[in-house]
Amino acid sequence: MEAPTCANLPHSLSAFIDAFVDFSVSGLFLPPSATATASPSLPPARLPPASRLVAIGDLHGDFQKSIQSLSLAGLIDPKSLRWTGGSSVAVQVGDVLDRGGDELRILYLIRRLQTEAEMSGGRLLMLNGNHETMNVARNFRYITPAGLEEFRNWAKWYRAGLAMKRLCLDLPPQRDPFKGVPKSFPGVKPEYWEGFRARIAALRPTGPITTRFLSSNHTILIVGNSVFVHGGLLQKHVEYGLDRINQDVRNWMATNEPIQPMFVFERDAVVWLRTFSDGFNCDCTKLEEVLSLIPGARRLIMGHTIQTEGINAVCGDQAVRVDVGLSKGCGDGVPEVLEITEGGKDVRILTASWNRVYEGKKRAWEREKDVGGLAWLVRESSVVKGVETKA
Repeated sequence: MEAPTCANLPHSLSAFIDAFVDFSVSGLFLPPSATATASPSLPPARLPPASRLVAIGDLHGDFQKSIQSLSLAGLIDPKSLRWTGGSSVAVQVGDVLDRGGDELRILYLIRRLQTEAEMSGGRLLMLNGNHETMNVARNFRYITPAGLEEFRNWAKWYRAGLAMKRLCLDLPPQRDPFKGVPKSFPGVKPEYWEGFRARIAALRPTGPITTRFLSSNHTILIVGNSVFVHGGLLQKHVEYGLDRINQDVRNWMATNEPIQPMFVFERDAVVWLRTFSDGFNCDCTKLEEVLSLIPGARRLIMGHTIQTEGINAVCGDQAVRVDVGLSKGCGDGVPEVLEITEGGKDVRILTASWNRVYEGKKRAWEREKDVGGLAWLVRESSVVKGVETKA
């Protein structure tokens, strides 16, 4: 009788190891469909109207506040962390990364909820924000010690998984994401080197976390008559093509294909723009012109700029700002989410303490301040904005 080998069960063995690593890192088991790598192309940027649409602002590595927001929106059970939103469609506008220590836990939770939502006829969608694109570009200005430790722990278990898979010669060769990543970082305290190295390996273009959790996200999304983007949109973005921008960002993250800076790096990039989220004296005429180029668009929903007194709108409710600075790493604000029903006609703000009809009143505002940064890990005053790696 021929001795059994792992050639008889390579897929099952690989799936088991992946589940083992996932649970060790996040405490969650992901359904098999949630472990697949990103598809070569993204679905179109436009989705049909939803009977109930929810917008969730920046989460920035705060797991407990993320749970509060999702629970507040009626999307999850806060104890089991299972999807309870039924056919609701929810859009998280980006910036899960940075400023907190639970970045990976949130990414894993969102991925599991996405699968559960689809099984219930709903959707949970995450956009890429400027902090996602910064990290993919190895710009770590807003990481925290806890965030580095979480990625260091991920690296430990990911390497263990690679070692187990290599024991089975019948599995395809395993790519090592740490290859070419520096082992030391001049100017950074040595106790943070492993976390720094892990973060680069995980989040650089083609890295396992980027490929799995970020590259399949939209950067711009339209649901019914609501347009979602992290920073904002200008006429040049719409004319270039929203689906084209989404695919360009996806290709950069998943394959390291060069990307035009105007979409992710420049001041007026779609993930950086503050033209319609910073203050109450916005150029409403410019916003109307942008929305007029998108058939059926009624409002632009954005994160990125902290609204210190909560979700609000300007320009006749055409510019809705949903970043309430809820993370302990950047404001520790009261969780709020936006709820849109009746085909986009009924808009409400749900808060952690009360529900109130959304009236779009002007509120006090404040530009998002730089919080944290690399000052805690560098020896000198210079700021490390990026780390080069070998191919």
